[in-house]
Amino acid sequence: MSANSGIFLVAAKWKYAMERKTALVTGATSGIGLACAQQLASSGVRVAVCGRRADLLKDVAQRLGVGAIPIVADISDESSAAAAVDAAWEGFNGIDYLVHAAGIVTPAALEELSPELWRRHIDVNLSGAFYIIRNCALRMRERGQGSIVAIASNLSFMGMPNFAHYCASKAGLAGLCKALALELAPQVRVNCVCPGPVDTPMMEAELEWFGGSSEVRESAIAQVPMKRFASPDEIAQFVLFVAMQARFATGSMLSIDGGTTAG
Repeated sequence: MSANSGIFLVAAKWKYAMERKTALVTGATSGIGLACAQQLASSGVRVAVCGRRADLLKDVAQRLGVGAIPIVADISDESSAAAAVDAAWEGFNGIDYLVHAAGIVTPAALEELSPELWRRHIDVNLSGAFYIIRNCALRMRERGQGSIVAIASNLSFMGMPNFAHYCASKAGLAGLCKALALELAPQVRVNCVCPGPVDTPMMEAELEWFGGSSEVRESAIAQVPMKRFASPDEIAQFVLFVAMQARFATGSMLSIDGGTTAG
């Protein structure tokens, strides 16, 4: 057998193994969630994509190919989140990987940070994560296996003016993942990936809040030691490694932030 034939055989075996695996990805219509869904599908994993907009989800599912399931849900509502997990679990007869990437951010100075805006961020970024993860994790533990990766933020570890509500929600998500990792081990692994600035529509909206000029963008990039934003694909590659291959990792808070929390 030639070396090339050997490589092809290994790749074929890996893809065959992944074809039997399934994943649920929340926040799957854009940014990091979309990149994770695309890379999982490219690995042969059957993917259920979850989000709020039916039209975008249908388009994503069609692009992912045969076996993808679009699931419309508002994760901030417990019954909607539970129904989303039910639909994915029943559609695939189980979920091997949960990638929870859904989240929101709307910068606000303290004097403009209304109770409504505060609650919205807690409802989506923290309570929504709890609803999705709890409903999926209990089934995974009963089944005897599973891997969960939640997308938090470098602001889980540091503060930033005008982001008090977002920092609080993402710090809470990190704490949630640590506690659940201990409670669910050894059957289910729970890890938290904490990106820094990523070139996504969410980042564009944040920059727009600060003025949206090229100077604003350049100033934000200058604060990153790597002197650039990450791409969604770079974060997704890291997420998939943690979810699928880092089998001794659980309860980890994994920064991939270009050095922004290194100081």
